[in-house]
Amino acid sequence: MSTNISDLTGLPVIIGGGAAGLMTALYLAPEPVVLLSKSPLGAEASSMWAQGGFAAAVGEDDTPALHLADTIGAGAGLCDEAAASRIVQEAPNAIEHLASLGVAFDRRADGGWRLGLEAAHSRHRIVHATGDGTGREIMRALIAAVRRTPSIILREGVEARRLLVEDNAITGVLAATDRGALPIATNRVVIATGGIGGLFADSTNPSGCFGQGLALAARAGARLSDLEFIQFHPTAFDGPSRPMPLLTEAIRGDGAVLIDETGYRFMADQPGAELAARDIVARAVWRHRSAGHRTFLDARQHPGPQFERRYPVISAFCKMAGIDPVSDPIPVRPAVHYHMGGIAVDGHGRSTVHGLWACGEAARTGLHGANRLASNSLMEAIVCARWVADSIGGAGAGVQPTSRADAAPLAADPSAVRPILTQGLGVLRHHNGIERAIRSLHPLARGEGPASDPALVGLMIAVAAHQRNESRGGHFRSDFPESLPLATASSLSLAETFGAAREILESTLSARSARS
Repeated sequence: MSTNISDLTGLPVIIGGGAAGLMTALYLAPEPVVLLSKSPLGAEASSMWAQGGFAAAVGEDDTPALHLADTIGAGAGLCDEAAASRIVQEAPNAIEHLASLGVAFDRRADGGWRLGLEAAHSRHRIVHATGDGTGREIMRALIAAVRRTPSIILREGVEARRLLVEDNAITGVLAATDRGALPIATNRVVIATGGIGGLFADSTNPSGCFGQGLALAARAGARLSDLEFIQFHPTAFDGPSRPMPLLTEAIRGDGAVLIDETGYRFMADQPGAELAARDIVARAVWRHRSAGHRTFLDARQHPGPQFERRYPVISAFCKMAGIDPVSDPIPVRPAVHYHMGGIAVDGHGRSTVHGLWACGEAARTGLHGANRLASNSLMEAIVCARWVADSIGGAGAGVQPTSRADAAPLAADPSAVRPILTQGLGVLRHHNGIERAIRSLHPLARGEGPASDPALVGLMIAVAAHQRNESRGGHFRSDFPESLPLATASSLSLAETFGAAREILESTLSARSARS
């Protein structure tokens, strides 16, 4: 199919080359669609790095109702039960569909799924591929399927910098290439750009995932929801590499335990022990480290000699660091892993801006609530991609979109934002640190430099965290350590964010003046 700019006019545009974006494009086939990826497919997608697997109630002792109950339990009162129920019901079908696309999931000798256990799951329901390479295997199959689908116009090395909007409706995408600005006239856009880990110094996400899709949506006028809820994975490899290698929760599901430098198992007396919800384990590791200890994952007995066979990727990077998991405890620490918040969408993936959809980690569907249940993320991306594609196909091209030949904004650079968010919006938060972050982020977000978009996303997260005067799931306030009786989702627009930030800054200045 021709890829002249004039031939792209009116086609749906998908922004993002991870599992959510690829799957949406495949579900849209044979309708022509433009898929924009700022890097070669798979190079900067968190999906490629997913180790844990795909959660689905496919075991003989399991049901979607049990999966739903575990999801709601982990979500700390903020899951949308109807949305979550609809998503988990479709998870088994999504597994079968991925297998039909060539994903080689791990199977037992009798041909059934080999199922793993992860934190806060009441059943073995995690389907893996090549042990700890599930995301890589899913992406391999999806990339191959996309490249052989003629209706998908793939543009790699093209980065969306702004969405064009008139009267709260999408009219185009302004992208950037190595040859300059690329305006695409369209009234159907899907944001599938992944998470926000690249806004922090310590993260398991690719550094290129720093919330660019959230910035696009916010500047287009869309509402964002539950931005304060950030999941810190408790067992990132504690070494110099950034992004930080992840030690999947499945290792603890196989019996590995958390210890300190003395061999003390500091999670043993906690409900659920090492398989408690991720926010609980992450805070326990953080506090133990803050007390002066080092923290380790001890897999010497379980899975012990089976470690390399079960987790070949992890075994390889451990050995490169001079650690043999069969004989050595593995140093670990919490790191930013997943964003439960994102662009507020309905059951069809539609945002509050007409013609703008979101899918995957960039979307807030209501599945995860305040704390994502392990391995629900790949499941959500694959399941919701079909509903997004159905909604786009049903919408049609509509009125003729328009595009402008404006110069594309500068490429975003989150380096100035990382230390601000790392210090102010970590595992444990306090209003003093959050206010300092807002004070530093506000002028950057109001500017037009490379830090503007990352700072805008960071500011929205900080304002949402400041407004939630409680601790719940992935948001823990040391000054408000209890949860409020009634759980309510948060919601912010760009204008509301700047208005709230100004009020916070003015209040802080007034308090300082009163003290002096």
